[in-house]
Amino acid sequence: MKHERLLIAGGGAAGFFAALACAGQNPSARITICEATAQPLAKVRISGGGRCNVTHACLEPAELARHYPRGGRELLGPFHRWGPRETMAWFAARGVTLKTEADGRVFPTTDDSGTVVDCLRRAAEKAGITVRTRCGVQAVRAGYEVNFTTGGTVACDRLLLATGGGASGGGFELARRLGHTIEPPVPSLFTLHIDDPRLAGLPGVAVENAEVSVSGLKLRERGPLLITHEGMSGPVILRLSAWGARLLHDCGYRFTVTVNWVPPRTPGQVFAELAQVRREHPRQQVATWSPFGLSQRLWARLAAAAALGPACPWASVSNAGLQAFAAQLTRGEFAVTGKSRFKEEFVTCGGVRLAEIDFRTMESRLRPGLYFAGEILDIDGVTGGFNFQSAWTTGWLAGRAMAGA
Repeated sequence: MKHERLLIAGGGAAGFFAALACAGQNPSARITICEATAQPLAKVRISGGGRCNVTHACLEPAELARHYPRGGRELLGPFHRWGPRETMAWFAARGVTLKTEADGRVFPTTDDSGTVVDCLRRAAEKAGITVRTRCGVQAVRAGYEVNFTTGGTVACDRLLLATGGGASGGGFELARRLGHTIEPPVPSLFTLHIDDPRLAGLPGVAVENAEVSVSGLKLRERGPLLITHEGMSGPVILRLSAWGARLLHDCGYRFTVTVNWVPPRTPGQVFAELAQVRREHPRQQVATWSPFGLSQRLWARLAAAAALGPACPWASVSNAGLQAFAAQLTRGEFAVTGKSRFKEEFVTCGGVRLAEIDFRTMESRLRPGLYFAGEILDIDGVTGGFNFQSAWTTGWLAGRAMAGA
């Protein structure tokens, strides 16, 4: 039976970064990454629409931690040791030039995730790290004797589980068999199915700033909203889905969202502004011009929902009509009938219970020599590079700790 010093289960962002951190700390360590699929770093390659949102330029740890619906408190200390600043410097030192977009997301200047994948693989090769593909971990016995799905057994001094948050990785079951508690995984980032005539035929219409809340729940977010073929998406919806992941799962993804298309205006403020438009433009048709900067097509749909037809001049709109229109603009209700995955990405909440992990080292509090990093943990962030950052951070901490004598 072969003996390895350090074995990493999972060839994703966290696994590779842990291996590289370990090799940097202890160049003589024998390190093997075992990836169940044929393609290591596959999720890195498809992330960010193929551009790879490496991290987010939120450099203050306390502020950064607020972007994690689960795990923010535990990550506060780790972010002081390895955060976005360190991540960006690490990639820059290895030839990956990064850019920060207006919303704070950080991408390689090539806009190609292959740049990040190639960097990680080259660094692993240079460090002498062994990468085994089509080699999943089937079982782990006491003393970290590891059985592979391809056959064969390896014993290792230290084992890192970084198999991701998807059910196919098998990491949750491995962790459970090793005595850890698994918080049930449910989707975290998803878009909303809404079948409503106000949205029909408007895919691609974007609203720069909308406020969305969930009726009956303390969920409210503000930000860009995108109308899609199936309903609603955009950063505001993805943040809402992340913070409400478990609550919305418990609702069976059937609930009502209330949308204010023109925040921070209240119904009363919008009524007053519409009344002023009526005074100043009495002959102009309601549906032909939006004083709030909304898409003309969306504006016309909301006017129609308030029973203000396409040929209706402002002069003919009663106060009751203005109130109905103000309600559509500030508190329109839309029935949600389901969800969809966000692009090709799959983020879950759930995973290994965080109280069972020492976040100084990412070592198990239950089994010395066993470590965790990445999405196998009950950690998830909102969209914008935050999930990759938690992978880099937890991987780096685990790798540095595993490199010790």
